[in-house]
Parts: sequence; C-alpha cells; structure tokens
Amino acid sequence: METETYDYVVVGAGTAGCVLAARLTEDAAVRVLLIEAGSAEPLDLMAVPPAWPALMGSTADWADRTVPQEGADGLVIPLPRGRTLGGSSSINAMCFLRGHRSSYDAWEKHGATGWSYDELLPYFKRSENLTGVPGRDPRYRGMTGPLRVGPAARPHPLSEAFLDAVRETGHPVVEDFASGLAEGFGWEDLSILDGHRLDAATAYLRPVLDRPNLTVVTNALAHRLTFDSARCTGVEYGVGDQTYEARATRETVVTAGTLGSAQLLMLSGLGPEDHLREVGVEPRLHLPGVGGNLQDHTFTGVVYRSARPVPASIGNHGEVAGLIRTDPSLDGPDIQLQMVDVPLREDSLPGPEMDQGYMLMVALMRPFSRGTVRLADAAPGSALIVDPRYYTDPRDVDALVSGLRTVREIGQSEALAEWRGEEALPGPDAQDDESLRAYIRRNIRTYSHYSGTCRMGTDDTAVVDPQLRVRGVEGLRVADASVMPTIVSANTNATVYAIAERAADLLRTR
Repeated sequence: METETYDYVVVGAGTAGCVLAARLTEDAAVRVLLIEAGSAEPLDLMAVPPAWPALMGSTADWADRTVPQEGADGLVIPLPRGRTLGGSSSINAMCFLRGHRSSYDAWEKHGATGWSYDELLPYFKRSENLTGVPGRDPRYRGMTGPLRVGPAARPHPLSEAFLDAVRETGHPVVEDFASGLAEGFGWEDLSILDGHRLDAATAYLRPVLDRPNLTVVTNALAHRLTFDSARCTGVEYGVGDQTYEARATRETVVTAGTLGSAQLLMLSGLGPEDHLREVGVEPRLHLPGVGGNLQDHTFTGVVYRSARPVPASIGNHGEVAGLIRTDPSLDGPDIQLQMVDVPLREDSLPGPEMDQGYMLMVALMRPFSRGTVRLADAAPGSALIVDPRYYTDPRDVDALVSGLRTVREIGQSEALAEWRGEEALPGPDAQDDESLRAYIRRNIRTYSHYSGTCRMGTDDTAVVDPQLRVRGVEGLRVADASVMPTIVSANTNATVYAIAERAADLLRTR
C-alpha cells in the first residue's frame, strides 16, 4: 500500500471540501490532499441551469434511495446527492438562500455554542459577492467572496406574476429575501453567473488547482479512517484496484456530506456499537449519535395546467420564494412557498406536460420527524440504508396542509388569472384536511437537503463539539451539513459554504 503524508487530508470534494482545500492552501507552507469519489470532469448539463432535473440519476449522482416510507404511503423516494467535484452544488437547483436567523439561534439551544446567526454572519459574507446587486446591504451581505450570486438576470414571466399575486393576497414582499433577516417573499439569490451554474468547484477549487501545495485525487473511494490509538492519522482509499493511505500530520477533515460522512465514520468504527457489530464493523468508539438525527426538507404543492404554453426557462425553474409561519407561536417560519415554472410532482402521479403547467410549491422547512442512515454491510461504497421517516410526526403534515391552503389562495389571485387553467393536483375534490393530508403523503419529493447525522453539541449523543472536532478522537473533524443540530429554514447550500469557511478558520487557529 502506498503511503503519502500531508498536513491536512480532506475527504470529499463537495461544497465544503472545495472551500477547505482553497482556504487552507492559501498558506503556501501547508500541504493539503483532497480526495473525491466522483470524476474531475463535469457533465455538460451541469453548466445549463434549467437542466438540473436531468442530472438526477446521472453519473454525478450517488443515487441513493430511501427504504419504504410508512408516513408517505410506503413510497421509496430517490435521494440525489453529488458525486463529482463540487458535490451537490454541481447538480442542485442553484438557490442560494440563508435560513431565517431563528434557524441558527436554535442551534445554540442544542449545544452548538458560538453558532448563532450573528456569529455565523461573517462566514456567510466571506463566501459571497453581491457587488452591484440592488438592495443588498453590505452590513449583512458579502461583496468580495468567490461566489458571484444574485437574482435572475432575465426573470421568468410566471415568477413576476407570482410576486404580483403575493402582493395581491396581502403577503409582505421584502427587498433581500436571501439575507435570512426578514420573513416574506422576494427574488431569490441564485448561484448562476453569466447564464451558467456557479458551483463550489468553479468558484473555489478550479482557480487554485495549480497551487503546488494542493493535491486533488478523483475517482477515489474512501475505505476507512486510520488511527494510532485515539488519534485519527488519515484515510485509506482506493482508486481502481490500487489502495492508498494518506496520513495527516495535523488533521483529517471529513466533508463527505450528511450521508457520506456518517457512512465513513461508521465504516471506521465510530458510531452506535450494536449496529456496527451487526454489519461486521469492529467498534472503535461508541458514538451513538452517528447516523441519527437525519432531517430533510420535503415538498408538495398545487399543480396547475396552464391556460397558455409556459415559456422555456433559462434559469433554475424557481426564482421567487417566500417564508411563512403556519403557527404564530413559532419562533420563526416553518414553510417555504415557491413558484416553479414546471409542473413538478411525484413521478407516478398524472399531470400536465412540462410546458403545459406549473407548480406552487409548499416545502417543509422545520420538520419534527427524524430519521437514520445505517450501513448495509462493512464494504466501502455499498448502498446505504436511509430511513428519513418522513411525516412520522403528524405536525409536519399539518404544517403542509396549512401551506397548501395558502398557495391555493395565491394561485386563485387575479395576478395569475392569465396563466391559470384547471387545478390538476390535488384537484378540486380535495378540500377537507383529511383529503389534503392523504395527498401530501402521496405527492412527496425531497429537496435533497439532508442534514444532522453528525450533529454538533455537547451532550452524549452529539458527534462533534462546537469546534467541529469528533468527540473522543484527536485530529478528526467533520465540516458539512451533517453537523447541523437542526435543519435551517432555507435551501442548505449557502449554509454549508458558511460552515466550511468557519471550519477553515478553526483549523488555521487550532
């Protein structure tokens, strides 16, 4: 087995891994290895914003699936996640939004001290560049970061009509919906630049690939972390039939995503010891929280047949959104509403063709349901057993019922009259709460915002501490969406950039 030594070994070249590789190698004296299971070559469709649905199930997708979901009529639901440089930022829908500040303030209540919205704000700002975008306040928005984000350059007419409908029905419209500071509706910031996707590999990694202190190895499957007593010394990985060991003299950082990071820790003997023994992994350290606390955003919505052909999108299909509270007693919004210029729905449900309909989406932002990710066996690369337990807490379904009633009111506004045909889903017969609950359990899709399986905190089931160090292990950190104690009330990609920016600071000041 070949062995090489670096200062830092970063496992996973998704959003967080790209950020860490770029930031750590700003110090020319630091040597960094970044390994990625996917290819270095982007697929052609990655650059085309409206083509993101075609990337699901492609070679750039791990293509996981849930076990049958008892809360969702027994459905098995596809779980896309990126397997390429840039990870899920290379296949996602390019919404660049912060969760409402209440999302982050909740982290501290779960033991993630130092991770409130105000304390994370400098790292949000460090990642983004909104120079010249009207209405973006530099006190709260970054103007010098690698990510040139902003609202749609050429808005879709359905997006404009939706904003008019929101105003007509009495909902607030805010100037900077993406800031996380206000509730209401507005134009989303999108990670699209000059008509092309701007992912983490493009913004952070590819510009620094010529640094002599950075080594990137692709098509490299991580097998297990390596240890010397209580210290993590690096990672063993395979490229084709060849096995390598990379040793880290400073630290190893796992950035393989919510599913992948939990998988690698468990393959390495870090996790719930009874489960590890069941699948043939010798436990090294009993960390019962690894693979638990799985959270995700799911969505449903009202699908309309359009009264006229819907113009083809040049953007990401969803340019305008809003956050609402379904219960005034909540500490923040729990539902996101969005205009989608294609008729998204669960694949088996009937409905209009792509250019003949649209969807008013209702997405669950603060789910109560919690799930698990578990190993099927001890072999690296095996498919995972993922059970999000969607809708097993009835409060989640009740919140979505409230959201459906809100978008129906918006959908019937005069502002959308020229577009509105018949309601295809759930259909005019679904009016009472029982009918809407049944529809929600049948028309379910995931936003692919998996979070929480290596959660941050200080109690016995926390996996990492507030410095992102794996509890009970030296020289090992996790830095991706898996560390979120609770999921944020927005698309998660912007938050992962901020987590990684902060992780870089934590490593540099260790």
